[in-house]
Amino acid sequence: QVQLVESGGGLVQPGGSLRLSCAASGASISTFAMYAMNWYRRVPGKERELVASIGGGSAGIKQYADSVKDRFAISRDNDKRTVFLQMNALKDEDTGMYYCSAKWGIEYWGQGTQVTVST
Repeated sequence: QVQLVESGGGLVQPGGSLRLSCAASGASISTFAMYAMNWYRRVPGKERELVASIGGGSAGIKQYADSVKDRFAISRDNDKRTVFLQMNALKDEDTGMYYCSAKWGIEYWGQGTQVTVST
C-alpha cells in the first residue's frame, strides 16, 4: 500500500510560480522507481485533467497536457520517493485541486493540494 502526500499549493498571482511535491511512503526506493507518477487537477464542474506524468523505470518519459506545456515541469527523486511539479507562468485557469497518483498496475492517490491563481 502506497501512501501519497501532496504539498506546496497555495495562493499565487497570475504569472507567479509554485512547486508542488508529492511524497510517497509504503514502498521501497526500487519499487517506487517503477511507478509512473502523475499529476492531475480537478476544477469544480469540469472533468479531471491529467496535467503531467513521468514514467517509471529507466526511461522516465515525461508527458504534459497541451494547456501546461512549456510552463510546467515534472520531475522525480526516487531516492527521496518524491515527485515534483514546477509550475511557472501560472494563469487563472490553473486554479484547482492538484492530486498526484502512483500507478504500477494499481493506482494510488493522494489527498490533493489546492492551487489558487488570483489577484
